[in-house]
Amino acid sequence: MAGQEKKRNPRSSALVLDLLHIVIGILVVICAILAFLDPEGNSILFPVIFWLAAVLNGVMGGFRLRFSGHDRKKQAGGALQCLLAAVLITLGVLSAVSIWR
Repeated sequence: MAGQEKKRNPRSSALVLDLLHIVIGILVVICAILAFLDPEGNSILFPVIFWLAAVLNGVMGGFRLRFSGHDRKKQAGGALQCLLAAVLITLGVLSAVSIWR
């Protein structure tokens, strides 16, 4: 038993990923509703929406990269989602800078 590494079950990881999608999805919907009801008063929510979307894409991309094995298509899909997460983070930063300035 000593020296054995504990491997994570992909099913439990998928459950955590599903819960994360549900929670962040609900947060994005709430932020979007509030942002569109009063755009000037809740303008800070626009970068938050971008950052939440970036978190979802980054986590999903990391999940795909981690469990892709040697499948090049799955690795490429995971890398593309991580790249999209970086783009969304950049959009969030640009949005925040333009709102706060």
